[in-house]
Amino acid sequence: MPQVPQRLDASAVRAWCGFALRALGRAREEIDAINVYPVADGDTGTNLYLTVESATAAVEAVFAGHAALAGGKEAPGGPEALDGREALDGHEAVTGQVVSPGRVPEGPALADAVHAMAHGALIGARGNSGTILAQLLRGMAQVLAADSDATHTDGQGLRLALRRAADSARQAVVHPVEGTVLTVASAAADAASGAEGDCGAVARAAYEGARAALAATPGQLAVLERAGVVDAGGRGLVAVLGALVETFTGEAPAAAAVPVLAGHARVGADSGATGLHARLDAAVTEPLGELGEVGECADGTPAPEEGGPAFEVIYLLEAEDAAVARLRDRLDALGDSLVVVGGDGLWNVHVHVDDAGAAVEAGVEAGRPYRIRITHFGLDDAHTTGAGNRPVRERVERAVVAVVPGEGLAGLYAEAGATTVLARPGEPPASGELVEAVRRAHAREVVLLPNDAELRHTAAAAAEQARTEGVRVALIPTRSAVQGIAALAVHEPGRRFDEDVVAMTSAAGATRYAEVEVAERQSWTMAGICQAGDILGLIEGDVAVIGSDVTATAEAVLNRMLAAGGEMVTLVLGDEAPDTIAAHLESRVRESYLAVDTVVYRGGRQGALLLIGVE
Repeated sequence: MPQVPQRLDASAVRAWCGFALRALGRAREEIDAINVYPVADGDTGTNLYLTVESATAAVEAVFAGHAALAGGKEAPGGPEALDGREALDGHEAVTGQVVSPGRVPEGPALADAVHAMAHGALIGARGNSGTILAQLLRGMAQVLAADSDATHTDGQGLRLALRRAADSARQAVVHPVEGTVLTVASAAADAASGAEGDCGAVARAAYEGARAALAATPGQLAVLERAGVVDAGGRGLVAVLGALVETFTGEAPAAAAVPVLAGHARVGADSGATGLHARLDAAVTEPLGELGEVGECADGTPAPEEGGPAFEVIYLLEAEDAAVARLRDRLDALGDSLVVVGGDGLWNVHVHVDDAGAAVEAGVEAGRPYRIRITHFGLDDAHTTGAGNRPVRERVERAVVAVVPGEGLAGLYAEAGATTVLARPGEPPASGELVEAVRRAHAREVVLLPNDAELRHTAAAAAEQARTEGVRVALIPTRSAVQGIAALAVHEPGRRFDEDVVAMTSAAGATRYAEVEVAERQSWTMAGICQAGDILGLIEGDVAVIGSDVTATAEAVLNRMLAAGGEMVTLVLGDEAPDTIAAHLESRVRESYLAVDTVVYRGGRQGALLLIGVE
């Protein structure tokens, strides 16, 4: 039996995040499949996963910070406590991405860990349920971090935190409705309040209360009863609470992995708890059938018979409390599914509207909105059934959807016929954005190019969602935009899909990639110690060269790459790259490497000073 914490401290928070991420990863497809409310767009499980992933990364960053300060005492659990995460290399350590070295002094304070968890969830929240989950975690943090010097809390502290979580989440939803994740959260808090004992006993009581409430949701919400499913957001919360039980007991609840569909018979609130549990344990996965009926919006008001708002708008907002209060009123008049979570000057705003521009303008009036994400619900979404008069565009046979890091590359990919998703520095796209791009491509077959190793899970989630909509999707795991260029160069829509995918994958795999960028801080790397402001040359993700001059560093990187041979060099210049660097590198290739061609593109604001590809 592995050691488990008997109290809630920073290490327990870290373990909880890891277990929750694993649980949601396993249940993601099931939760997506039962997502019929407030919009049947099949992404609740994915949104919850990405929200917890962001929270987990923030907690890992806190432990990494303590490791750097301590200089090397092993932390309890270590990086292996984070299920499914790989060891990270010098690239992440230098460029500011999250690392998980597992070495800290005595571990961070509980307040630091829960603040990081709540903040990470807030800035990474996706969708309606993800936004509400972020507020649940924020509510817990408000209680658990009340004493900034405390190293841990007991069962009583956990009971209070769960109560605050449920209450604050309900307050964040402008018009709360029963039968949703809010109901499940309240039931968990109610059950926990009557539990005696340590954190493990409280967590188990909360889990059992949530599970019983989840089984009753079809009897509270007509759209769930018609579809024969439980609430998807509530199902996700049950998984998160199951992870909390695992944190304190070392064992996942046996019922955590049961099928999530409740069958087509009514599961009413008047059923006994034992009967409800038996129904969940004995449930079998049945076809969802037609999910085109939506009875209510997320705010609890009846949805129009002819459909609902066409856009989901999400953004982070820096604003004062008074301005946010006015924003709530304005957005409430514009649409539905309004959830505004956060505080202390930073908020996450989620709303469904027909006028996406007006929703963003309202944010501009309230403060500074950023990381704005606008998703158009597909023509087949239940929420837009009233849009049936729009002409149906004929699907093309095949399309390429690619994530690109700058406006210049977006134009290049578009000229080659690809549908693009722009990933600005520090703002990776969510799976919903990739799914929307697949819908925009309007093809029967789609080749998806993530062009970033960090996007592989997000792209996989998007591909799975697109497949449920009848699109044949092949994901080519490109790790750089230059690999995507190589793949796109050999793309032939006229040949068989499998043959095209193989050719594109081979071209991408035969392309070595590198980038030149500026170090954000002092750090150890595979090439030695670098200082903030140093120029770094990274070859396939590893720091290979540390220099002080951009051109000299780029030349050193290019020489190392061409030492292994090559026929074509691709250079993608960022806006901040020196004007003379392209000519210098082209000249160097002509003089030293016979029969090697060079092509240069302008990438725009792509983050890196220079991207290099060698085929």
